Amino acid sequence: MPVSNPRALMLQGVGSDVGKSLLTAGLCRAYARRGLAVRPFKPQNMSNNAAVTADGGEIGRAQALQARASGVAPSVHMNPVLLKPTSEVGAQVVVRGAVESNADARAYHALKPKLLPRVLESFELLKKEADLVLVEGAGSSSEVNLRRFDIANMGFAEASQTPVVLIGDIARGGVIASIVGTHALLSEADRAMIRGSIVGAHALMSQPERTLTRGYVINKFRGDPALFAEAEKIMTARTGFPSFGLVPFFAPARLLPKEDAMSLDKEPRALDKEPRALDKETRSASGGAIKIAVPRLSRIANFDDLDPLEAEDDVELQWVEAGDPLPGDAHVVLIPGAKATLPDMRFLCAHGWDVDIHAHARRGGVVVGLCGGYQLLGRKISDPDGAEGPPGSVPGLGLLDVETVIGGGKTLESAQGADTVFGETVKGYEIHQGLTEGPDRTRPWFTLDDGRSEGAMSKNGLIMGGYLHGVFAADGFRHAFLNAIRGGRLQGAAYEARIEETLDALADHLEKHLDLDRLLEAAA
Repeated sequence: MPVSNPRALMLQGVGSDVGKSLLTAGLCRAYARRGLAVRPFKPQNMSNNAAVTADGGEIGRAQALQARASGVAPSVHMNPVLLKPTSEVGAQVVVRGAVESNADARAYHALKPKLLPRVLESFELLKKEADLVLVEGAGSSSEVNLRRFDIANMGFAEASQTPVVLIGDIARGGVIASIVGTHALLSEADRAMIRGSIVGAHALMSQPERTLTRGYVINKFRGDPALFAEAEKIMTARTGFPSFGLVPFFAPARLLPKEDAMSLDKEPRALDKEPRALDKETRSASGGAIKIAVPRLSRIANFDDLDPLEAEDDVELQWVEAGDPLPGDAHVVLIPGAKATLPDMRFLCAHGWDVDIHAHARRGGVVVGLCGGYQLLGRKISDPDGAEGPPGSVPGLGLLDVETVIGGGKTLESAQGADTVFGETVKGYEIHQGLTEGPDRTRPWFTLDDGRSEGAMSKNGLIMGGYLHGVFAADGFRHAFLNAIRGGRLQGAAYEARIEETLDALADHLEKHLDLDRLLEAAA
């Protein structure tokens, strides 16, 4: 049913990875709990972490989480343009959930004016069913060199007449310069779109009642807020933008699905984690922790598949960076998804990880491959038509007797069924190009409800791979998988319930530290 007076507000960062996705998700949940029909929207996203919508399209994983926070099913209109990097300068262009082309940076820049009308159309469709659309910008709003054809930040805000709130990340350093510098770089017309920023509710409360003001939000603050008051005065004096609030660091954010691979480059993880009854180092020393080693591939994709495993108290999930060997004491080597499989097979071998994985398998260790990782486990990967890059083929790890040919249409669909080892229910989604076949496919990892077999397993059952993303989010399957490794000790985390609890906690956090009433007034 159409909404009579829909409003929208856009959150733009003064830099990349400042927490826009997390803040948007928290605000979606907070306003939805107030009874508003909320929809998330991101005009353009760049991420290999994608989710499949009910209508068979793909959008950024962050928008799927934001839809969940809003209490609605994800739609391709929530992220009409998704760029999935395939090289340092090129990306797959996904428009409204379907792949339209591959383009390098220059070609895509020229394409954006043609995409803007479709972006605006998706935005208007969402507005018809929402009281409030929360729009997430991309990267930095101060990239004025890209402003001419911009569809992700101020270009979209101007075209849609959507008010903007700036987001600054104090944890990255230089937040005063970021806010002031953004103000200095923007044109007067773009500055006029800004309603405020998030850095301290007390600054906003000093403004006249019901006056729309410019401003910003400062995110990930640690320490005494009183010590930041002078900084707020300086930023407001230099820009005229008052603060909507100062948001303290939210440690439970680690439990939510990650937006993109930049989130793997965080500050030391010990700072992100709340104390537990028994830390993982202690468990590891006592032989109690399950160690899962994950090689960080160059084009890693959909790595939120691993979040449910990392959420387990007695699982030590270790990301292995390029140049470092895979740990010899790992119980499991898990090879995640990859956007460009052939280059990542070469990357894996260049760093000696193929040798480490074979040694792990010879010692009787478990090896799991998910999507692109599944393709790497086979004897050979071929891309005859250059679907992911230059045409060619490379030998795989040879741990599964299968071969993959990349090409043809892209598989985008939700699926559910059961695993063939424990009989536990699983559900997830497929998002891949290519077909994998071979003798080990007669031992599938999963059987799906539509009768298809999915994935493959080795004869000894220790090597397994499949295209189904999200399977470890199924508590029963995850517990059974880990229980088989930990020898009977079952200490599971109810992952799906934890996601909901974390979203509610995030909404509570924002209710406490932001003036959500005045923030809502800024929407138009």
